[in-house]
Amino acid sequence: MIRGKKKCIGLIFGGNSNEHEVSISSAKTVYQAFNSEINKERFKVKAFYINKYGDWLDSDSSEKILIGEIENNKIKKQEIFNQEKINFLDGIEFQNVDVWFPLLHGFNGEDGSIHGLLRFTKKPLVGCGILGSALGMDKIMMKSIFSNLKLPQVNYLAVQNEDLNDNEVKNKLTREILNKFNFPIFVKPSNSGSSLGISKVINESEISQALIKAWEIDPRILIEEGLGVREIECGIIGNSKLLTSEIGEVKYESDWYDYDSKYYSNNKITIPAEIDSKIAKEIKEIAIKSCRALNIFGFARVDFFLEKSSNKILLNEINTIPGFTKNSMFPILWEASGLKIEQLVAKLVDISLDL
Repeated sequence: MIRGKKKCIGLIFGGNSNEHEVSISSAKTVYQAFNSEINKERFKVKAFYINKYGDWLDSDSSEKILIGEIENNKIKKQEIFNQEKINFLDGIEFQNVDVWFPLLHGFNGEDGSIHGLLRFTKKPLVGCGILGSALGMDKIMMKSIFSNLKLPQVNYLAVQNEDLNDNEVKNKLTREILNKFNFPIFVKPSNSGSSLGISKVINESEISQALIKAWEIDPRILIEEGLGVREIECGIIGNSKLLTSEIGEVKYESDWYDYDSKYYSNNKITIPAEIDSKIAKEIKEIAIKSCRALNIFGFARVDFFLEKSSNKILLNEINTIPGFTKNSMFPILWEASGLKIEQLVAKLVDISLDL
């Protein structure tokens, strides 16, 4: 338990990322949790909004976005800090921050970029460091490490830095995909989140368009086999000792768990998931092992598939800055495990301070 003066939490959100809006929604939830009755005596929040162009706003304007007084898409240019500053951190008054809480989903945040920047402030932060963030964000690197550890995954193919404007290259990839997989398959950018840039492909004619869609986000692409699976998720918190939440299952009405399903649909969430206790135990063990393998700590959400026909556990991916929106699984998992959102954010700060 933190005693003494209030800890100032530097909440960073928005960002130059295709998950900009999700980050704002997450930050609003976390901001409210820190300002709740049980937390306002322990914490104060200093907000730092980064717009879609990478410009930082002052704390007052950033806070107004969180409380709805300013719409993030109506910020006037003169409200942006002077970008001619050699060290723009001089302009954001970070000196009073005790603990950073970055909630930048996707590029330029979840990939370890913000963690590297914040290291130079010599302040602790909520979440893992540069290495774990970068590996967790990059699906190809993550799956390569999991393969070396023989952790169970779906079959996949990595496509790295190919010129998809070249029809010969596209045709070669199409042949390779057809030789390796049966339909359906999923085509994904290696670095992206919230299912953005992902396509479900059910026949040969859709392959080219799916590759281009993923390539426009990231020149490194992952192709995975599509199986009949259940979506299973597990929350992780901790440092030297990692704790697991209850296991949850998401059932969605759409064809697959895409962006709209994650943020705009009324999915059926079952916690604890209706699975055998031995399977639940194994999922938790794999969740911890996979986080250790990538040097992921602080907090994360580990996603699994459970094959319907065989009950085979398949490790999907790890999210190092999972969402905190009202529909996000990470806080829902922990509330079902006994930590309400107000307690959860406080616990994450304690973990960052190793308390």
